Amino acid sequence: MSARPGRLRGPWPRALLVLLATFALILAAAAATAAPGHPAALRTVNTASTVNTASTGSTARTGSTARTGSTARAASAASCNPKASSLSPSGPPQVTTGSFMAKIRARGYLIAGVDQSTYHFGFLSPLTGQIEGFDIDMIRAVATAIFGNPDKHIEYKAISDVQRSPDVVSGAVDIVAHTMTITCKRLQQVDFSSVYFDAAQRVLVLKNSTANSLGSLRGHKVCATAGSDSLAQIGKAGAIQVAVPYWTDCLVLLQQGDVAAISTDDSILAGLAAQDPWTKLIGPRLTDEPYGLAISKQHPEFVRFVNAVLQQLRTNGQWAASYAHWIGTPVPAPPPALYGG
Repeated sequence: MSARPGRLRGPWPRALLVLLATFALILAAAAATAAPGHPAALRTVNTASTVNTASTGSTARTGSTARTGSTARAASAASCNPKASSLSPSGPPQVTTGSFMAKIRARGYLIAGVDQSTYHFGFLSPLTGQIEGFDIDMIRAVATAIFGNPDKHIEYKAISDVQRSPDVVSGAVDIVAHTMTITCKRLQQVDFSSVYFDAAQRVLVLKNSTANSLGSLRGHKVCATAGSDSLAQIGKAGAIQVAVPYWTDCLVLLQQGDVAAISTDDSILAGLAAQDPWTKLIGPRLTDEPYGLAISKQHPEFVRFVNAVLQQLRTNGQWAASYAHWIGTPVPAPPPALYGG
C-alpha cells in the first residue's frame, strides 16, 4: 500500500489516500453488495457446464454417510468444543465414486464463498487483478486435491459476513473461506473443517486516540461487520455497536471520525493497519477466534476430505509458506488438528 507524506493531517486527507490505496478492494465489495448471493464479476469458469452425475445408488450411499456424520456431530455438539468439532480424515484426500467431491469434479469447478476486501486473507489484488490471500490459498489447495490443478477450476463468489452460513446451507457455495470463526452457534447450521488459523479479537484506533482497551470505549461508537461475532463483545463492553457490510467500510468510518474504533480479529485489523499507518492496535486478546472452512452438513465426506488436505498443508510446509507470504514472520506452528468424530 502506498506511503503517505508526513505533512498530511486530519481525517479527510488520510481517508482519501487510503481509499485510493484500497480502490480495488472497495470496488470488489461494492460489486458483491450490488448483487448479493450471486457470483462476483471476476469468474474463472462457465457455470453453464454444470453436470449432474449423481445416481440413485450414489445418493443412497451419501445419505447413509450423512446420517453417520450427523450422529457423530450431535454427540460432539453436546460438549461443543469449537476447536475439536470437525470430522477426522478417512485417509489421504481421495475423490471417491458417488462422493460430493466427484460431483464437483464432474461439474468442472469448485464454488467458493470468499471475501474480496480483507487484506492478507481474501482481497482483489490491484497488482494482479486476481483474488489472493491466505484464505484463498486454502481454497486453491482443496481445488488442487480435486482437479490436480486449481487454475480455471474455481468459481469465487464474493459474499459478506452475514451471507456466509446461509450460502453454505442453501448450497449456493460448496465451501466458505472467509476468516470465519468456528462457534457453537454456527455449528448448529454448518459444518467446519479443523482449525486452519488462530486469531483473537482486539481493537484498532487512530494513533492519536487515548483509548487503551475496548473497555475504555464505553459509550463510544465501535465498528464491526454485520454477521460477525465481534459485535457481541463490543456490546458487552458497553460500547455502541456500528454494523456495516465490509471491514473497509469500518476503516473509512474510523478515518472520518464517525466511529472511535474498530474491533474484530487481530488478523483482519492487521490488514487494515497495513493500509493506514495512522492506526494502531490496542488492548489484550479479548477472545479466541479459531478459523475453519465452512461446509454443508449434507456433505460429511467433503469435510473429511478437506481435513485431509489441511493436514497435508500442515506437514508439507505449504501452510508455513502461505503464512510467511501473506502474514509475515516469524511463522508459528500451524493450529493442531483436533476432531470430534
